Amino acid sequence: MPTCSALMRTDLPSRRPSQACRLRGQLQLPGFRKSCSGLVLVELLLVVSIMALFVLLAQLNLYGLLRKSTFKGQVQELISTFQMAARGAAESSRRYEVIIDLTEQSYMLREITSLDLSEVLEEEIIVENDLSDNCRVEYVMFDDEHSTDHGEGRARFRAGHNGWQYGGKIVLVDEDERIYSVVVSRLDRFVKLVQGDAELLLPRSEDEVFF
Repeated sequence: MPTCSALMRTDLPSRRPSQACRLRGQLQLPGFRKSCSGLVLVELLLVVSIMALFVLLAQLNLYGLLRKSTFKGQVQELISTFQMAARGAAESSRRYEVIIDLTEQSYMLREITSLDLSEVLEEEIIVENDLSDNCRVEYVMFDDEHSTDHGEGRARFRAGHNGWQYGGKIVLVDEDERIYSVVVSRLDRFVKLVQGDAELLLPRSEDEVFF
């Protein structure tokens, strides 16, 4: 007799999940690919942005180094050091000193903390810079007409609450042998760059002032 094979209930669960899984995979696969491609694009843009930031920072650092190596850059650093000393002394009771070393072609700013002015302590140093060949100190002259050249080694500008102890000029030579002067005025604490060997404004003596 012909038999009728009925589909067992136990077979249905085993077939339906496999068909459902295939259907779900077919429905979700395109969206999954789109989300993956979108994620890769975001990651790529992020990497490119980070690399661009690093390149920009490197360019800025290189520009800063090149600028500091130029004559104008080095002179501006020197003037800023004098201004820092004058401003710090004016706003406090502390004393500062800018030391120009003609032998080493360098300068430093220190806060004076001891009575021995000839000794520079390590903890006193605030700024310490070297000058290059295209920014050379030729000589220093103070407004009491005392001159410092290569033989004397160091020139010291001291600033207190009432201003500079002595004014003067630092005569510099650039890479083209052109002469400039950084003028330090003790009358108004003004520090400026002047082209040429500037004439110092000397303080008048008491017998020259008629009052």
